[in-house]
Amino acid sequence: MYDLLIIGGGAAGFFTAINVAERHPHFKIAILEKSKEVLQKVRISGGGRCNLTNATFTPDELVKYYPRGSKELLSPFHRFMCGDTMEWFEAHGVALKTEPDGRVFPVSNTSESIINCFLIEIKKHSIELFTQQNVQAISQTENIWEVETPTHTYKARKIAITTGSNPKIWKLLAGLGHTIVPPVPSLFTFNTTERWVKELSGIAVTVRLELLSKEGKHLKISETAPLLFTHTGFSGPAVLRASAWGARILEGLNYECIMVVNFTANAGEPLSYNEVMAQLQDVKQQQGRKVVQNTSLFQLPKRLWIGLLEVAGIAPQQVWAEINKAQLQQLGKAVSAQSFTIEGKAAFKEEFVTAGGVKLSEVNFKTYESKLLKNLYLAGEVLDIDAVTGGFNFQNAWTGGYHISLMMED
Repeated sequence: MYDLLIIGGGAAGFFTAINVAERHPHFKIAILEKSKEVLQKVRISGGGRCNLTNATFTPDELVKYYPRGSKELLSPFHRFMCGDTMEWFEAHGVALKTEPDGRVFPVSNTSESIINCFLIEIKKHSIELFTQQNVQAISQTENIWEVETPTHTYKARKIAITTGSNPKIWKLLAGLGHTIVPPVPSLFTFNTTERWVKELSGIAVTVRLELLSKEGKHLKISETAPLLFTHTGFSGPAVLRASAWGARILEGLNYECIMVVNFTANAGEPLSYNEVMAQLQDVKQQQGRKVVQNTSLFQLPKRLWIGLLEVAGIAPQQVWAEINKAQLQQLGKAVSAQSFTIEGKAAFKEEFVTAGGVKLSEVNFKTYESKLLKNLYLAGEVLDIDAVTGGFNFQNAWTGGYHISLMMED
């Protein structure tokens, strides 16, 4: 018989277990994990360095990074957010550093620092860990929870479910009465068959992008951030954020849409078509004898500039004086509003994130306890909460685990 049984040996599960143990040292606690290894998502996060949070220090700003869950997380973030996470890990022996883009990593540059911290802490607090325990049934009888695996039946006064995007656990929760918002992918890259895009693979440039349906309808999804050309299409923060905010819309469109890109954001505030044309006309008048490809405009990488010239039907070796009005207009459009046909998606590295999970209105966000089932707690991506890239999904896990420990009664 356990005081607390945690299903899911990931970030939220370990953080919950350790914080509960620190507040309730007499509790008997165990973690169940279906795989041989624990903390696999922590291990691969941030290219193996573990981007564990972000240097965003006001709740009102922090919630803006959550396409789903922003309203519900506002109050919890007032009690535990990024600065608190950083203090917690530093206090538990993990030195941290903040990179210029706000992402926070261990000074060691390896996720093993986080994993070792957690493993040391569960040993210190006598938290039991059982791997290869694939949960098959969850039930409650006379205020006692029973969790069945192929080899054992575990009993506990309280259970916390921190299994992330696990369809089997969602099905079990639905059987207990919870509503599951159907999951769809979030944080993915865009594919295209446009050949000239693939020739620009490796180029990164800050852009303003907007997504339209194939019929030209505005989807109200736009981002200003770095865009990365890849051998299959597009990635980078601009695309990943757009994929997160548009997760359900894009799923409904079978991931086929039009991406309109303004390439002038690399030099500051994006310019309009008319502003771009004014600059192009001025260059033509002032530098008529200069070869077009040798002109540096809008702080664009040279390969990208040459690619946009070719899209506009301009030979890179031409001089400005040879460019006619129609070509100049085409170049203005290519620079300020170039359209790309998006034909599908791909997972972003190994960091698979979904939009979907337990319906948020069925959870008390003061305690992270189910409103439907007493002594059942939920944290992390098992809930219908997801974030853009940058350490925000982990912050959701830490905040949930902390609140469970904070509000849990003996």
